[in-house]
Amino acid sequence: MPEDELVPMAIDDDLCIGVGQCELLEPEVFRLDDDEGRAHLINDGRLPRDRAETVVDKCPSGAISIRPTT
Repeated sequence: MPEDELVPMAIDDDLCIGVGQCELLEPEVFRLDDDEGRAHLINDGRLPRDRAETVVDKCPSGAISIRPTT
């Protein structure tokens, strides 16, 4: 799988603690809802694999993952 292939992201609402690291790293894909205190996917919710892996690694609560594709 090429490194620049777009992969779909996922957020586990039960794990998200609203730190906003994802939005800081990828504001075109993640948006922190201040009222709910959770992040949400915006646009198509996809990133190049290398950037997606960085966001997954940097999420302090482990709420972000790369959604499996079939």
